[in-house]
Order: sequence, then C-alpha cells, then structure tokens
Amino acid sequence: MKLVRRQFLKFAAGAAVLPALSPCAGAQAYPARPITLIAPFPAGGILDSVGRIVTESMRVSLRQPIIIENVAGSNGSIGVGRVARAASDGYTIGVGFGDTHVINAAIYTLPYDVQADFEPIAVVARSRGSLILAKKALPPNDLKGLVDWLKSNPDKASQGHPGIGSTPHLIGIQFQKITGTRYQFVPYRGAVAAMQDLVAGQIDLFFTPASIAIPQVRAGTVKAYAVMDRGRLASAPDIPTADEAGVPGLYASQWYGFFAPKGTPKTVIAKLNAAVVDALADPVVSRRLADIEIEVAPREEQTPEALRALQKADIEKWWPIIREAGIRAQ
Repeated sequence: MKLVRRQFLKFAAGAAVLPALSPCAGAQAYPARPITLIAPFPAGGILDSVGRIVTESMRVSLRQPIIIENVAGSNGSIGVGRVARAASDGYTIGVGFGDTHVINAAIYTLPYDVQADFEPIAVVARSRGSLILAKKALPPNDLKGLVDWLKSNPDKASQGHPGIGSTPHLIGIQFQKITGTRYQFVPYRGAVAAMQDLVAGQIDLFFTPASIAIPQVRAGTVKAYAVMDRGRLASAPDIPTADEAGVPGLYASQWYGFFAPKGTPKTVIAKLNAAVVDALADPVVSRRLADIEIEVAPREEQTPEALRALQKADIEKWWPIIREAGIRAQ
C-alpha cells in the first residue's frame, strides 16, 4: 500500500507541474510547421520579389519553410484581407507597402482596418525615390526648366500612371501642388504599359521607381530629370536629386514591411522579427535586393514599432492629399 501511495503522489505532483509548463513549451515550439506569406500581387512584381528574397533567408533561423502565396486583386486589398482574417497564430503573415496598408484605406471601402487589424513585424526594405521621367522630345533639359515649361503650357502635358490612386498618381498630384503646375493624368493598367507609351512619345511624363526607370534611362530612350530622394542613386549617380535640381522637399520613397493578423502573440512577433533581422544582416539578401534597386531597411527600422510609425506618418501625409483631390475607387 505504501508503494502504491508513493507512486500516486509522484504521478499527481508531475501532473500538477504539466499545466504550468505547457504554455512555455508551446511558445518554444513555434514554428512547428511551415509558415505562409501572402503576397497581395502577382508573382514577379517588386513586392513579391522583396517577400521572396527576405523569406528565403528567414527559413534558416526559423527552421521551417515559408510558402509564398500570391493573392492578387483590387490593388492588393484581397490578399491583405486574407491576412486580416487568418488565425493569429503566426502561421499566416503578409508582405505589404504604402499602397496596401495606407493608400487603399483612403480610396476603397475595406472589410478591415489597416491599422487596427494587423500586428507589425518589421520594415524589411526601402526603395529609393522614384524618378521624374519625360519623353525624349520634351523641350526642357532639367527639372527647373520642366517646371517653367509646364507653367507656360498649363493642361497641355500628360503624365501616365498605373491606376487611379496608385503611388505614381499621388506623386503627380503632390508634384503639381509643390510646383504650382497643371497637366493631365492618363491611367494605365500597369507601369510597363505606361513606360512603353512614354518611350513611344504618347505621353509626356512618368514618375516611376528606379527598378523600372533605370534600364530605359541607360538605353537613352527617355529623359531623367531627377530622383525624388534625399540622396542620389548609386546605380545612376549622374541623376540629381529633386532638391539639387530646384524642387526641394519632393520625396517619394517606398517602404516594404511584414504584418501579422491582429492578436498574434508578442512572443511569436518577436521570433518573426528576429528572423527578419537575421535575414537582413545576410550580405546575399542585401545584394539581391540591390539588384532590383531596393535597399535593406536601416537597423533602427527593423522593429514593429518603426513599421507602425512609418505607416502612421504615411497616413498623415497621403490621406489629406487623396481627400483633397477627391480620389475614390472607380
């Protein structure tokens, strides 16, 4: 009887300890299976490429595969909605940028809140500022000359952009406001189509990221007046900044970040963030991003708090411009 009683007490004591240990054990187990990253645009685009490059390195520290799922439609809002509705367990996360997590909320009626329904993980990368391009036949040869020409020819020029409310469209509105110029906007189904018409001389202006612009600039098929950033591009050091070219304060860089559904545990966010930080410290990652004119985010921005701050700053910048212009989804 004494032996049986000792065995029962030993079993009871062990059982009493198990509940106290199980939460810790569960947290340590994450991730116990593959993670899905939702890219809200088709494969092959900049956002998709950034997600793939960074997650390939994240797999090393997480010791689990990260599967990329492209869920395109409605300027990224369908894929972002998938992330918002996913379980908050860290096994479904998303990659986003200013269009998906700032601009869409001011243009579309969304079934989610871009601020309240997501947990930021980290800023992973930044694109350098967009370039101000023009067709070869446009008379001005520098940015100051372009502004003077546009003022002398109001409503005669045209700027292409890849859709109502897209970042290039909003940059054009901002450019007009800063310079006091007026011209027509021409929407396209994408940046490639707009660039083709610029090269063909069908439109006068196009503002686009360096990854799209530089090949045409090098080929000599378009004019490049300035880069909308605080510093020149390493890949095109001869192109001045807008500050240098006579239009100060015209900046148009883009951030790319990872988000998780609202309510994802802080321990899981911390583990994902640590994997991002490790990945961005990999020289192979920075080199592959540089190949598409994207740079690793500064270390101080590789935090959930920094991503939230960048999103908030962009909301405060772009929402008033969108509302003043009366831009709504069509």
